[in-house]
Amino acid sequence: MLINRDNFSAFILKCHKAVKVFKEYSSKKFTFLFAVSFCLSLIISGCSLNTSVISASMPSFSIGQDPEKVVHIGHQKFGSLSLLRAKGDLEKKFNSMGLSVRWNQFPAGPQLLEALNAGRLDFGHAGETPPISAQAAGAPLLYVASSPPNPKGEAILVPKDSQIRNLADLKGKKIALNKGSNVHHLVVQALAKANLKYTDIQPIFIPPADARAAFEQKKVDAWAIWDPYFAAAEQATGARILTDATNIVENREFLFASQSFAKKHSDRLKIVLEEIEKVDEWAKSRPKEVAQILSPLIGIDAGVLEQVAKRRAYGLEPITKEVVAYQQRLADTFYRLKLVPKKIDVNQVAMVSDRKQLN
Repeated sequence: MLINRDNFSAFILKCHKAVKVFKEYSSKKFTFLFAVSFCLSLIISGCSLNTSVISASMPSFSIGQDPEKVVHIGHQKFGSLSLLRAKGDLEKKFNSMGLSVRWNQFPAGPQLLEALNAGRLDFGHAGETPPISAQAAGAPLLYVASSPPNPKGEAILVPKDSQIRNLADLKGKKIALNKGSNVHHLVVQALAKANLKYTDIQPIFIPPADARAAFEQKKVDAWAIWDPYFAAAEQATGARILTDATNIVENREFLFASQSFAKKHSDRLKIVLEEIEKVDEWAKSRPKEVAQILSPLIGIDAGVLEQVAKRRAYGLEPITKEVVAYQQRLADTFYRLKLVPKKIDVNQVAMVSDRKQLN
C-alpha cells in the first residue's frame, strides 16, 4: 500500500483509533507501545511513506496528556513563529501555567490551514490567498492579526538567460507556483497589470521544492515564489527577478486561530500574540543572529536567511476594515476566476479592530 498525501490522514486516523480503543483497557505505557507497534506494522507490511509529507503533516502526539492543556501551533519555514519556536520563550510562558506547546512545520499556507480545518491546530500563519480557499472549504478559521505588507518578500523569477523581459512576455508560458499560496494572488494581479488574462498562461501547480527542480531544469518558464525559497533560488541559481510584488499586491502574512480556540482560550491566544510581538521586536535589528538561530532548524543556509531577515516586515497589526476589504477583493477575484468554488464573506471570520496597533 502506498501512503501518500491523499490517504495519509486516513493512516493517522487509524493510529488515533487504535490508541483510543486500547487506552480504555490498558495502562498508558501499553497504549503507547501498542500505538507505535500498530503504525509500524502498517509500514512494514508494504507501506511506502513519503517522508516529505510526514515531516510536513504529521501531528505531534500528546499521549498521556490532557488535550485541554496542549496548544498546537503550525508554522512554515522562516517567520516569527519559527523564531519563537527556536527561542523557546512561548514554552517557558505556557509551562509556568501548566500548559505545553506542540509545533508542526508545513511547506506552505494551504497545507497548514488544511490541518487547522481538520482540528489538528489551534493557531498558525499563512499569506493572503490560503485563507480564501480555506474559508470557501468551510475551515473554522479566524483572522486575529497580520504583519505589515511585505511586497519585497515574493517574486516571479525567470532563468538568468531567459528571453522573458517583461510581464507581457509571460503569455503562453509555463509558470510554476504553489496552488492557493500567496504567489497565486501575485500571478493573477501581475498578469492583469500586463493586460493578460489568467488563461493566457499555463499554471503548473507544484510545491516549492519540486518547483525549484523544475525551474533549474527549465521545465517551466518562470517561477512565482516567496521567501526564504525566493532568496535561496536567487543566490543558488542566479535567477532574475521579473517582478516582485511592489505595486501589485501587499503580500501580508496573517495569523489565525481556530474559532473554538479563540472562544475557549482567549487568554492563551493573547499570550501567543504577545510573545510574537516580543520576538519580532527582538529580531528586527538582529538579522544575522536570526539567520544563525533558524538555519539549523529549517535547513537553509544562514547567508540566505540573513537576506530574508533584512527585507521582511516585522510587527503585528490588527485586522482592520481596510484589511478585510482587501481580502474581500481577493476573494471576489478568485471566485470570478473559478479558483474557489463559492463566494465568501471575509468579515464573517475576521476579528476586526479599528486600532492601529495591537496592545
